[in-house]
Amino acid sequence: MSWIVSLQKAIDFIEEHLLEEDLSIGKAAEAANSSVFHFQRTFAILTDMRAGEYIRGRRLTLAAQDLVCTDLKVIDLAYKYGYDTPEAFTKAFRRQHGMSPTEARNFSGKLKSYNRLVIQVSLKGAEPMQYAIVEKEAFHVAGIRKEFSLINEENLAGIPNMWGEVNSNGISYKLFKLNNGDIKGILGVCVDNRSQKPDSMDYWIGASFKGDKPESFESMEVPASKWAVFEVHGAMPHAMQNIWKKIFSEWFPSSGYEHAAAPELEVYTAGDASNSDYYSEIWIPVK
Repeated sequence: MSWIVSLQKAIDFIEEHLLEEDLSIGKAAEAANSSVFHFQRTFAILTDMRAGEYIRGRRLTLAAQDLVCTDLKVIDLAYKYGYDTPEAFTKAFRRQHGMSPTEARNFSGKLKSYNRLVIQVSLKGAEPMQYAIVEKEAFHVAGIRKEFSLINEENLAGIPNMWGEVNSNGISYKLFKLNNGDIKGILGVCVDNRSQKPDSMDYWIGASFKGDKPESFESMEVPASKWAVFEVHGAMPHAMQNIWKKIFSEWFPSSGYEHAAAPELEVYTAGDASNSDYYSEIWIPVK
């Protein structure tokens, strides 16, 4: 349950510092005693929104309340809620609420409110999860790697784009041919860089292999670890997203396991990922 307490601490920190210019996802992660990568990932999985989106949504929700309930000028509200110009504030306000600040002040339509989040654990589990605990020695992955900044949540947009490139330029086909290791399929590997670069992560698309590495690919060693391996059945990306949410909202709170310091893996097997019977896996290092 400690990760639930930590995430709630981060949300409380965001709320307490919502109007401060230097509020950042990094500081919220510190409040949760978490790396930026794991905080972003857990937040997005459990809430279906990015942490940065939550911060913007909350600020613009409070700005709308100020417009309706006070006489503050638009320029003053813009600066209060972290915008450099009234124009930038008006653009963001319209994007969220579907109207200008002036229209909101004149009660010209419905406002969209992002309410303060409270993390709760629901009693679920009627739908069983198929998983195994696996001890595995270190193994090698070859593929392509990209470093993503976590400061502006670049990783959350960049990783899907990276998969789109790999699936369209023939690299996925080459990786399937290379895949002679114990884990069958193409791997998406999330590597937390907190010890070297706290505000970045590496993402790999690769395959486990034995023998000589092809010159066209980079390689990395995934350390020996204990893994919780979850079966995923269904079309991408919804089936994978659903299991991630169940892992954090149902499995971790009741399993007694904690996340260990090793990369996370998503395993995509050969076949049509849009089919309802498509099989894939999630590998989480645990202790």
